[in-house]
Amino acid sequence: MRRYTKLTGALCLLVLSFFPAFAQEDLLYFNSEADSVQEVKKPHRLRPRLDQFEVSEPDLIKYLDQQPAFGVFKDAFFTTGIPLNQRITNETADAMFQVSIRQRLTKSYLPFNFFAYLTFSQKAFWDIYSESSPLRDINFNPGLGFGKYIIKDNKLIGATFIQIEHESNGKDGEDSRSWNYLSVSGKFFFNRNFNTIFKLWAPYVDGGENKDLLRYRGIGTVSANFLSNNTLWWITGELNPRKGFGNVNTTFTVGYKISNRSNQYLYTRFYNGRGDSLLNYKEYEMNIRIGICIKPDFYSVY
Repeated sequence: MRRYTKLTGALCLLVLSFFPAFAQEDLLYFNSEADSVQEVKKPHRLRPRLDQFEVSEPDLIKYLDQQPAFGVFKDAFFTTGIPLNQRITNETADAMFQVSIRQRLTKSYLPFNFFAYLTFSQKAFWDIYSESSPLRDINFNPGLGFGKYIIKDNKLIGATFIQIEHESNGKDGEDSRSWNYLSVSGKFFFNRNFNTIFKLWAPYVDGGENKDLLRYRGIGTVSANFLSNNTLWWITGELNPRKGFGNVNTTFTVGYKISNRSNQYLYTRFYNGRGDSLLNYKEYEMNIRIGICIKPDFYSVY
């Protein structure tokens, strides 16, 4: 078991190390004077000018549809951490890693200029310091979605999505956890440094061992993202209200870009609440983790 889990961890680190090869998206921008799309050869030196989109809506949609179809969806990270609400031991300290990707299936030629896409996220909790180093829980989250750009006065201000999702931990018996939900979400850019994301879901909890999951997961989240002017610091705060007044799951992350030439970040993640892991969704957790993270493009509409 020890050999298997260590091999799994090594493979995950290898996968994360290759993410920059296909996650770094060349930035494109419109030359408002020439009304043409030009490629930036060194995207790490420039940032997109969302307020420079002074072209027609069809041209803007065409430009957005030309962006890479495949990329990072949520943060892809490998971290290790300790609890803040209990004694630190080999049993309570652990590792956590996540891989998350998305693939656009169509361009915006579906009805009402919608496009179709797939997402897949996998989050794992690894008792790396325990005897035999078992993987405690792995949460799988595939989804099929339809998105639409939000354009006002020929300027991109965000996007909205509707998605069918499933989440489970792949176990059976008493350890089985699963649910399905229809989610509606949106992403809005306030300026080049700040955007916000909201997500609401209508669930169908089919797991026999987690019928009360929504008491701990709630019915939605809201988050805010800040990127510093030099693009080195990325700070995110996420709130997930759950049942009961004042009960909120809170996630706060800080990323510092290792190099301007990549999207790899030194990463710190603070979590306070319940439901972070499907297996132990009822347990209260407060922990802090550090590691490395591959982030999506801050200006991506996803």
